[in-house]
Amino acid sequence: MIEILTFTLPSLITGGVAFFMFSGFVKQQNNEQKFNSLLEKKRESLPIKLQAYERLVLFCERLNPSKLLLRVNPIGEDAASYLHLLIGNIEQEFEHNMVQQLYVSEDSWKAVVGSKLAIINKFHELAEKSTSAKELRENLLMDYSKKESPTETAIVILKQQVKKLI
Repeated sequence: MIEILTFTLPSLITGGVAFFMFSGFVKQQNNEQKFNSLLEKKRESLPIKLQAYERLVLFCERLNPSKLLLRVNPIGEDAASYLHLLIGNIEQEFEHNMVQQLYVSEDSWKAVVGSKLAIINKFHELAEKSTSAKELRENLLMDYSKKESPTETAIVILKQQVKKLI
C-alpha cells in the first residue's frame, strides 16, 4: 500500500499541477481572443461613429437660425406660413439624420434634440409677435445675434464626445 502511494502521490501532484497550468493557459488564450475581437469591433465601428458625429455637427450647422434664415427665404408675406416653412425644413433635416442616434452617445443625441426643440420654441415665440414674414425673419436674426444659438452648445457637446472616442 505504501509503495502504491509513493508512486501515485507524485503522479497525482504532477497531474494536478499540469491541469491547473493548462487551464490557466486556456483561460488566458480565451481572454486574449475576446480582447482581440473587441478591439477589432471597435476598430471597425470607429469610422461609422465618427461619420455619425460629423453628420450631426452638419445638421446643427444647418439648423443654426442665422444660417437657416439665409437659406430658407419666405415665400409669401404671412408670418405663420414662413414659420411652417422653417419648421418643415428643420423637421425634414432632422428626419434625414435621425438614424445617427444609433451611433452616438445618449448625451450627444439629447443635446441635438434639445437644440432643435429650443429653436422651434423660439421660432413660435417670435412668430406670435410678428405680423409679417419679413418681420419674423428680422426678429429671429436680431434675437440670435444677441445670444448663442442652442446649436452651438450642441456642437460643443458633440466635439467633446468625439475627443473621448479618439
